[in-house]
Amino acid sequence: MRKILVINSKGGSGKTTLATNLASYYAYHGQATALMDYDPQGSSMQWLKLRPPYLNQIHGADASRRKGNVIRSWQMVIPHGTQKLIIDAPAGVDGILLQELVQRADSIVIPVAPSPVDIHATSDFIKDLFLIGKIRSHKTDLAVIANRVRGYGTLYEPLKRFLDSLAIPFITTITDTDNFIDAMGKGMGIVEMDFEQTLTERMALQPLIDWLGDAEKKGGKIAELFPAKTAAVY
Repeated sequence: MRKILVINSKGGSGKTTLATNLASYYAYHGQATALMDYDPQGSSMQWLKLRPPYLNQIHGADASRRKGNVIRSWQMVIPHGTQKLIIDAPAGVDGILLQELVQRADSIVIPVAPSPVDIHATSDFIKDLFLIGKIRSHKTDLAVIANRVRGYGTLYEPLKRFLDSLAIPFITTITDTDNFIDAMGKGMGIVEMDFEQTLTERMALQPLIDWLGDAEKKGGKIAELFPAKTAAVY
């Protein structure tokens, strides 16, 4: 089972949108997929409740804290045979929970919203991953994406330089479009929506899929998010 952690200590970075799109991508392509939600708001679990029954199933595991600060562990059971586990982490995570999440993960994806406050907070959080999460000792893959972006600019350049100094890849830029909002409201992912309508979003997500190393490479790197009949165009 490959475990992919979507995390950032700063709220509002679009973690749930990214986690649900990764989960729907793997489920759409026939892989046994589970989505674990550590966020007390339970946004990923709410998304699963909206998921149409005709789409491939995604198992939901509610790992959020309840009354008395007790985790309802029975909800965290992952079915035998699960191939992909997507973990949606809560904002403000630190200490023992941060260590636990890092230890669980094979790959970590950090989405960053386009504001100086978010970028600065993310830089500090990455330092915590090394110091508290001990990410180096676990040999966990780590990458950063720009998320919920409107327009283009040089806002991310300082973060990119910081990441370069740590040899951490900056994978892709995902714009904040109505299609992502529409998908969240329907319990779907971009890959499960109309191809022509979601072409821009598919192109933005593809570098992350490639980095995660799970595309089957049929017809080239774009075969999974792009139908075979259109793959040759790009």
